[in-house]
Amino acid sequence: MRAALISLSDALHAATRLVALVMLAVLVGAVSLQVIARYGFSAPPVWTEEAARYAMIWVGLMGAAMSFKARFDPALFTPKTGRRGRIALRAVQTLFVLIFTAPILYYSVIGTNGTFARSFLGRAIRSTSGAMDLPMIWVAAAVPVAFTVILVHLAARWAGDARDLKSELLT
Repeated sequence: MRAALISLSDALHAATRLVALVMLAVLVGAVSLQVIARYGFSAPPVWTEEAARYAMIWVGLMGAAMSFKARFDPALFTPKTGRRGRIALRAVQTLFVLIFTAPILYYSVIGTNGTFARSFLGRAIRSTSGAMDLPMIWVAAAVPVAFTVILVHLAARWAGDARDLKSELLT
């Protein structure tokens, strides 16, 4: 079970990295096209600004999940304590992660009146973007996806995923 959880965390890390890279390419491509079209031809496409904005949302949220896996997340402090101190510190950090992520995930699927229709995703499923006529659920889905991945990474930490991926992200 522990190995499966760590493998799932690793697979999600690879997937979030791929999504982030693709969306970064979309972001750079859309901004480049907009700059060239605006200053070169005085006629920028309307959709480039929206595409760049939505790609930036995905890049940022996938980057947050990747950073959590790689332990780039902020820590309160890292005292040189014994095993019990490290477990207590990990428990406090876990509590803070849960306090932050639980309401986000809850309100992503449950609205203020207790139904999906009033939730973040429920409202997004009924709306479209202005320029691209894109269903906004494709943009809004980045939020619960990223925070669910973070929770899987958190569970993998407790299961024994002690690898430090900082060097992987820096290369």
